[in-house]
Amino acid sequence: MNPEHVVIVASELAIPGRSVEATALLLSEGATVPFISRYRKEATGSLDEVEITAIRDRLAQLAAMDDRRETILRSLEKNGHLTEELKDQVTAAQTMSELEDIYLPYRPKRRTKATIAREKGLEPLALVILEQDESIDPMALAANHVDPENGVESAEDAVAGARDIIAEMVSEDTQVRASMRDFFFKTALFRSTMVAGKEELGAKFKDYFQWEESAAKAPSHRILAMRRGENEEMLNLEVVVEDDQALDIIHQYYLKGDSPASQQVKLAIADGYKRLLFRAMETEVRLASKERADEEAVRVFADNLRHLLLAPPLGRKRVLALDPGFRTGCKVVALDRQGTLLHYTAIFPHSSDRQVMEAEETLKNLVRQHQIEAIAIGNGTAGRETEAFVRRCNLPVEVMVLSVDESGASIYSASDVARKEFPDQDVTVRGAVSIGRRLMDPLAELVKIDPKSIGVGQYQHDVDQIKLKDTLDDVVISCVNNVGVDVNMASPQLLSYVSGLGSRLAQRIVDFRTENGPFRSRDALKKIPRLGPKAFEQAAGFLRIPDADNPLDSSAVHPETYHVVESMAKDIGCEIPHLMGDETLRKKIELNKYVTDKLGLPTLTDIMAELAKPGRDPRQALEAFSFSKDVMEMKDLEIGMELPGIVTNVTNFGAFVDVGVHQDGLVHVSQLSDNFVKNAADVVKVQQRVTVRVLEIDLDRKRIALSMKKKIDERDFQKGPKGGGRPPQQKKEDAPFNNPFANLGKLKK
Repeated sequence: MNPEHVVIVASELAIPGRSVEATALLLSEGATVPFISRYRKEATGSLDEVEITAIRDRLAQLAAMDDRRETILRSLEKNGHLTEELKDQVTAAQTMSELEDIYLPYRPKRRTKATIAREKGLEPLALVILEQDESIDPMALAANHVDPENGVESAEDAVAGARDIIAEMVSEDTQVRASMRDFFFKTALFRSTMVAGKEELGAKFKDYFQWEESAAKAPSHRILAMRRGENEEMLNLEVVVEDDQALDIIHQYYLKGDSPASQQVKLAIADGYKRLLFRAMETEVRLASKERADEEAVRVFADNLRHLLLAPPLGRKRVLALDPGFRTGCKVVALDRQGTLLHYTAIFPHSSDRQVMEAEETLKNLVRQHQIEAIAIGNGTAGRETEAFVRRCNLPVEVMVLSVDESGASIYSASDVARKEFPDQDVTVRGAVSIGRRLMDPLAELVKIDPKSIGVGQYQHDVDQIKLKDTLDDVVISCVNNVGVDVNMASPQLLSYVSGLGSRLAQRIVDFRTENGPFRSRDALKKIPRLGPKAFEQAAGFLRIPDADNPLDSSAVHPETYHVVESMAKDIGCEIPHLMGDETLRKKIELNKYVTDKLGLPTLTDIMAELAKPGRDPRQALEAFSFSKDVMEMKDLEIGMELPGIVTNVTNFGAFVDVGVHQDGLVHVSQLSDNFVKNAADVVKVQQRVTVRVLEIDLDRKRIALSMKKKIDERDFQKGPKGGGRPPQQKKEDAPFNNPFANLGKLKK
């Protein structure tokens, strides 16, 4: 832990230095973010997960910068460039850009025009010209440097070589680069144009065929869309600035008048700007805008994923799950309350009358035989039709019928995880099981799938994949530990996200459980091979053991504070189960009595909350939902129709809503509310139930434009080109390239 880093982070994040220092120390000792947030509040001053993650990430950035600083110093020393002054500059650099600017003139590079000119002995001439003495004649001086044997054929050649040296010197000047960086970052524009002849192939990029907007203000989705268009060779993307203004800035540093020497310097500056400095700044603008766009896209994805993972669970119910299909029929699986596969078959409710009758009889028998409490129906192909069939079967009224988002189920069914779980079943059976389990507990099932396959992202394949993975892993870890895990029921995949575990320890827990039976206490976890004291400390509070011998083992109370609860119960003369079940008894406890130098009121307050609702699930209760019975396909839609829907994806430009027609509609950000909305995530969340109104329908392009505004007038129905959803075969996380509403930004005609 670097004390200087602690000071920097505390200042940048406006967090007390003691809290940052304590957090840094805990992180260095291997503590996880959920553990620190939940069980080390006294040390950190009750920092939450967001603050702890920010500290962790910024400390990592500063450490990486220190590593780069050391690498640069070693290189400078090795190549004989290091002076005390240069060392001080490198040591004092505050940003990576500043550090690289200092190193740039000394960095080993390929032979450049300036390198070649120096090899020809033209550097003295360049330095004299750069002084811009009004009395000197550059051509006369250059005559003394003519050397045909060394490649300098004339005075003109010598002056040209001197200009190459000056051009590189100017382009590598740290002050010039800092000013240019500021100028470019403030004023640069992105200009995109269509690649000639790509009108049809690049139709999805149509909005960007003639487009120009500020690089600093362009939203994430448009930056990523333009870059994708460029990568697919459908768009030409340029960074544009006022070159004359840029040159004027450089002139202020180097130009000293209008002498013949100054004219040569001016030519060198123009060459250096066009050939070297502009390209460097263009690259920086592109990288900075991409980083900003990635940051926003990853944030949107992470927020969507969190809401999807924390979607309300049905809980432990006996479930019949259907993976719908027309020609191939519907795969049907019966699951017990633990999600164990009991039976599977196929029915054909969309074929002949005889097969429909057989399907109905089979369904009723399965419901009766397995005492089914809920039916889960995948929302893919034939989902609405299958749901309608099930509802016509006159099943017991207490049996819930629910549509389940099956995004990613096919990915799971073909995965190694699924093959290991169901080695003797085909992918359709595995998919149906996943649909059923997803209804019972979305979190426990979705952790088996790569988050990128769930379909709640925005340009997820275009962003920094390492950053995306790290961020999404943080989200999954946070959600899993926030909810808690039943150690006797959890899969290895779910356990692997528990604080302090990982895939190997998770598998050992499952193997131990299989061999020795269910765990009866948290202490029994200590018998697992290679699960040491540190791992136990990190994991124990997040692992639940319902019906354990010690009732605290089913709660989020950490074993390290069991003695405190025991003291509380003893002091008021009762047993722990009575304390947990009787609010009157809990009110007798004076928390200040149990405060120590290591245990404070924040943790004691958490303990009391857990005693009131041990092992409480923070997720909301599941509410039944059904789409409009009158709308099954896009052709059933009508302009102005009001429909219930479920938000399936949220992006900066709007929200996609499933209204039950196998094609999500788009509620553009301008249609989310009667009030101004900057980001869709400020209004809606993934899995939220909403009521929408149909604005536009385009059957040919499979586009639906929707609105959530309460006050709609005629102008809302004429807000843009026909159609509002995404084109056919376009993933919802990629859409839309064609913004259905208005021109956002400056459109170059």
